[in-house]
Amino acid sequence: MMKGLNKYFEWFVLLLCTAIVLLFLGIIIFDIVVKGSGAFSWDFISTSPKKAMTEGGILPAIIGTVILTLLTALFCIPFGVACAIYLNEYAKENYLTKTIRASIRNLSGIPSIIYGLFGLALFVQGLNLGTSMLSAGLTLGLLSLPYIITTTEEALRRIPNSTREAAMGVGATQFESIKDVVLPSALPGILTGVVLTLSRAAGETAPILFTGVAFFITGKTGNVNQEFMALPYHLYMLSTQHQAIEQVRPLAYGTALVLIMVVFLLSLTAFYIRYKYSKNGK
Repeated sequence: MMKGLNKYFEWFVLLLCTAIVLLFLGIIIFDIVVKGSGAFSWDFISTSPKKAMTEGGILPAIIGTVILTLLTALFCIPFGVACAIYLNEYAKENYLTKTIRASIRNLSGIPSIIYGLFGLALFVQGLNLGTSMLSAGLTLGLLSLPYIITTTEEALRRIPNSTREAAMGVGATQFESIKDVVLPSALPGILTGVVLTLSRAAGETAPILFTGVAFFITGKTGNVNQEFMALPYHLYMLSTQHQAIEQVRPLAYGTALVLIMVVFLLSLTAFYIRYKYSKNGK
């Protein structure tokens, strides 16, 4: 009797905590949608800023965010997945591998602004890449690596050893069993972790603050060797640093709404990919 009551109490507490979190999340999103919908329009997302950022749209910031996210993916995904495969499939369980895993998890907890300072020292100054989109993308790639490695390794661990043994039992080498059996089975979890990590990177401000983002750029955008505009930094400047904050407040809420939509689309893509590949796997 007591066990049953304890079980229902635990469920009640979990549901209550979930409801509280969803309530506050809903309030925040509702507030942003209501205040940002007035500025949101096709012109807002398809034109460049005008008159000291008090008019116009945010197209350069959208382009910069998209290209920056692609650069981040290009750098972190191959290295992160390869590192996870080595740690889970090839490396022996010893003190060294345990230390490496602990270091990777510790890197996940480092504040993002520290990555920004490291990117400034390494890419901007050390490698003479200057303040550019390339430096910012490499910095965000370093920030994303620990998450990619951890989520990929967890996805690989969910594949039972019997699957590997069955593949090698019919004559496949270890590499072939990983490439043709293990990776396709773990692909939903890997892709989900990758997309969610990239959606987090797309909303980062501190790492790009030191490595190449700019408040306003005239002319062509999208050159990886030059400074760029990005949605999170654009939102930060409109909300806190603009000389006419009250005038641009609707634009700030509109920018926040667009950024939320970008992150939401990335997250929705992750869930769709996971559902699609899980269904095909079954």
